Amino acid sequence: MSETIKVMQSHVSVRKYTADPIPNEHLLEILRSGTSAASSHFVQAYSIIRITDKDKRDQIADLAKNPHIKDASEFLLFCGDLKRLEAAGRKHGIVIEHDNLENFIVATIDTALIAQNVITAAESLGYGGCYIGGVRNNPGPISELVGLPDKVFPLFGLCLGIPAERNEVKPRLPLDAILHENVYNERKYESLLDEYDQTMSNYYQQRSTNNKNTNWTESMAHFLKDKRRAHMREFIESKGFHLE
Repeated sequence: MSETIKVMQSHVSVRKYTADPIPNEHLLEILRSGTSAASSHFVQAYSIIRITDKDKRDQIADLAKNPHIKDASEFLLFCGDLKRLEAAGRKHGIVIEHDNLENFIVATIDTALIAQNVITAAESLGYGGCYIGGVRNNPGPISELVGLPDKVFPLFGLCLGIPAERNEVKPRLPLDAILHENVYNERKYESLLDEYDQTMSNYYQQRSTNNKNTNWTESMAHFLKDKRRAHMREFIESKGFHLE
């Protein structure tokens, strides 16, 4: 098995970091590796805001309801970005048609792809990190704090640092549960999810920290029973996108 595969299959979220910084040359190489990610039609519809100002970092941590942001060596804010494409169109006298669902999806996927490359590159150098979806708890105030214009929207953050504590690898869904051949087969879920629930129940009870008595389907059922972050639709439309 290649070292890349070993790194990818060893991924865990890291939430506690040492006080040691990530050398700037390492961070730049990590980010350059991120930009090698695939991009739909090469639009590269993303921007990353590196938050080095302590006051801004603390405010984002409070707005995202996530204290790990304050302690990480680095905090990166990943944004979908069509503003740069607007500038590209202007160079040729063309007004881009940005305000549609397809372009919003493209920007979101592009941003997720670069972020996955970034964490893989960071972990290959021995660093750890954790994505912060809590950025979407207060996207408006966070946008104002870092000066995001129209057509640019925050999607998630990423804490990076040297792990002070590393959790056990969390068991993923078995490949049979997510891999279908030729046609979608939902009939297999009942038995596969029973097995996975037992696997996750054992993991939650035996892991070294934050033990609990639950399983995957129970956790997901409670997590998704209510609408989440309904304010995001209004926020995205305020950025100039129509999501109909």
